[in-house]
Amino acid sequence: MNILILNGPNLNLLGVREPEVYGYDSLDDIESWLNKQPEVEGSEIAWFQTNHEGELIDKIHSAMGNVDGIIINPGAFTHYSYALRDAIASVNIPTVEVHLSDIYAREEFRKVSVIKDVCIGHFTGLGKEGYAEAFKTLERESGK
Repeated sequence: MNILILNGPNLNLLGVREPEVYGYDSLDDIESWLNKQPEVEGSEIAWFQTNHEGELIDKIHSAMGNVDGIIINPGAFTHYSYALRDAIASVNIPTVEVHLSDIYAREEFRKVSVIKDVCIGHFTGLGKEGYAEAFKTLERESGK
């Protein structure tokens, strides 16, 4: 499988930013960990992180015809980015939403995901395991 993993704003600060909420692993640590999991063996995984909404949208658009699935941790864009939602809906690529923390156990504004309904799966509060669960969901969806 060819998977694109997108990470949104402030995820470049994982391990430093509020580790009691998001964990002590950096994004590089999570990438390294996922690449060692047996379910991803033989897959091509491209990672991308940005703090800019338009760059995420451009990556989603450029993935059309080039990837089997997308895993996205949209960070704060989860709660209000209809542009990101529309990009996911537009490309017809199976997409799974991931959040390290449990967005439903946090502040009221974090309990809303405007992209959830255009994704085939949604994992929240599992830490880095959410990325592995998202990968398994894409694998089941593709039949590979």
